[in-house]
Amino acid sequence: MPEIAEVARIVHFIRKHLLNKTIAKCIALDDANIYGKNLTGATTGAEFQKHLTGRKIIGTGQQGKYFWIILDKAPHPVMHFGMSGWLNFRSEETYYYRKKEGEPDQDWPPKFWKFQLETKAGPGEEIVEAAFVDMRRFARIRLVDCSGDQIRDNSPLVENGPDPVVDKDKVTAEWLKDKCRSKKVPIKAMLLDQANISGIGNWVGDEIMYNAKMHPEQYANTLSDAQIEQLLKSIHYVCSTACNVLGDSEKFPDDWLFKHRWGKGKKDAAKALPNGEKIQFLTVGGRTSAVVPSVQKKTGPVAKEMDETVSDDQKPKKGRATTDTRGTEKSKKRKAKQADPEEATKPQKAKAGKVKTEHAQENGDDPKTNGTAPPRRRSARHKE
Repeated sequence: MPEIAEVARIVHFIRKHLLNKTIAKCIALDDANIYGKNLTGATTGAEFQKHLTGRKIIGTGQQGKYFWIILDKAPHPVMHFGMSGWLNFRSEETYYYRKKEGEPDQDWPPKFWKFQLETKAGPGEEIVEAAFVDMRRFARIRLVDCSGDQIRDNSPLVENGPDPVVDKDKVTAEWLKDKCRSKKVPIKAMLLDQANISGIGNWVGDEIMYNAKMHPEQYANTLSDAQIEQLLKSIHYVCSTACNVLGDSEKFPDDWLFKHRWGKGKKDAAKALPNGEKIQFLTVGGRTSAVVPSVQKKTGPVAKEMDETVSDDQKPKKGRATTDTRGTEKSKKRKAKQADPEEATKPQKAKAGKVKTEHAQENGDDPKTNGTAPPRRRSARHKE
């Protein structure tokens, strides 16, 4: 899933290719999933096409995993890439995965496109073509009817926490202390919850935990003031560093866990850092986490210890042995959904014979790869 750095990357290319351009043509497919059915700001392909055609792009912005385009007249498109969305430009390869050697250039329009834009060519200018693509259909596109400077005061952005890069002045030690003290959840789960802080996803969360030398399972409300100060430094360092290089992983520091965390379950996967310290994988907040136990020490209660505590006088439920953990597992899954809003949008596994037609046509997420081992990430090359 594109996280804070990858979204910063696309905002960079919007500024480079679309800023101050007039949209001469917009073609949008009508996909109720993509255009936010039952959500505030929901629209349709036809409405999106109507409101963008002829409009001038005068700005763009980002809050965590959300980004938007400011037009010369409301409403303005606010977008979220979901699991696999991206904004392609015909004139330049912008994706954060590099093509494999020998892989052909992308077709145009690209596969799985949801809308296409074509700009008006001014004197000495070339036409710019862009296309929003999403294979899995977890992306969201909405129209927000307000002035451009009030987009963040409206849904869906107003429900999300501050961006650690854009809102660095808000993500302070006191702010983080208040968050940690009030959250009886694993540290990483707290960071993944977009209602707390925007833009931190699975790999960024792991990098922050590794840099801060903290175990992701430890409960946030057990951290000392010194640990919270270190966590704050790691949040700012990891997020700003990744955004500054536009999510280009070849430019990430060599000592980052990111360089060695991918490929869980594969025979040739890295199981240790170059210095020999072992990498382990465990589930925190419903997501697979890469952890270096020799660096990330537990200094307080962790999720598993807290969840498995049962009082001596607690009676077992009728018909179940006292060792039955099914209730605990359900509780963990419920907490996992709360920890990451995108998790709650995943289609539920349907029972045989009870699948409605429209649900059967949706592209679901693959739980085997969610948050664990995506295809090998290849840094994108881009021209500044």
